[in-house]
Amino acid sequence: MKKRKILFLGESYRADALTWTNGLKEFGDFEIISWELKTPSDTFFNRTKRLCEFNFAWFKINKIIKLQQPDMVIAERTTSYGFLAALSGIKPVVIAQQGITDLWPKDSILLPLKIIIQNYAFKKATLIHAWGPVMTISMAKANVDINKVLVLPKGIDLVKFDNKNTANPKKISAIVTRSLFPEYRHDVILRSFGLLNKKGIDFALTVVGDGTQLSNLKDLAKKLNIEKKVFFTGRIQNTELPKLLQQSNFYISMPTTEGVSASLFEAMACNCYPIVSNIPGNQSWITHRKNGQLITVDDSNMLAEEILWAFENNAYRKESALSNRKFIEDNADYKINMKIIANKYHELINTTKTD
Repeated sequence: MKKRKILFLGESYRADALTWTNGLKEFGDFEIISWELKTPSDTFFNRTKRLCEFNFAWFKINKIIKLQQPDMVIAERTTSYGFLAALSGIKPVVIAQQGITDLWPKDSILLPLKIIIQNYAFKKATLIHAWGPVMTISMAKANVDINKVLVLPKGIDLVKFDNKNTANPKKISAIVTRSLFPEYRHDVILRSFGLLNKKGIDFALTVVGDGTQLSNLKDLAKKLNIEKKVFFTGRIQNTELPKLLQQSNFYISMPTTEGVSASLFEAMACNCYPIVSNIPGNQSWITHRKNGQLITVDDSNMLAEEILWAFENNAYRKESALSNRKFIEDNADYKINMKIIANKYHELINTTKTD
């Protein structure tokens, strides 16, 4: 089989992107060429600068195309890199929606423009990835041709994220693995553990990652008198994450919006019981008090009560952990799903070359 080249447009350092591109190398023997915007979007000035960079991106991408002659282009986010992929002129073009919708934030003054850009990307795409069924809802609203949509998560490495959980079932050992940004509501989680602490319930809470809220969250932990029970790891290597999950018996995640969470899959694979926010992205995988718990957004009281309920029902929690592992093995095995995706790409390239 001839070695094929793929041009990847997106933030190549992100864990989700690495899962995608590394899987294509491993299971499709693809050569990956990457391009991404260099300006971060952390301040208003940088966002303005990034928009200017975006406006000239096509010229830079076109140079790469002439030099490298890729066989196809893939891109994350339908309203940015996906649009650039659609403009590239390369066929086939594959784009992936990242969240429940890429039209975010909803109050953005650029929303009308984003809708136009997204519709163009959807129209020009040969294949559109929906990493989970919840993503197809917004696609249907945009009148996307459903025949172009592949509903399949990239999956996770089940060898790395093994089900060898060593957590003490008689103590709450909880973990949070989401980036420390406002939309993930770490403050709600800390307040719920503050309530448990007031009831005299022992626990250990591990908060993995970094972000703009780190300093505020450390201050809140002190204010709640739980700083000795909360461990902030900061940014860690992805290779360290499985061990931390396997040492935890509760996985907590309270985002206000969600697409398909690899973090949730990783926790479920490691027999770490999930308690997550009651939003569509989580409802696709979790049924309340069947294989996890769903919590009203921003309700720290309910979260505390549900953690306590699950802790007191150890037999149920153990059974849920086993069924969750089986579900991940059947539906989110990286080795199976990425082979399907890689084979699909070869099929698209071969079809395009013969047209």
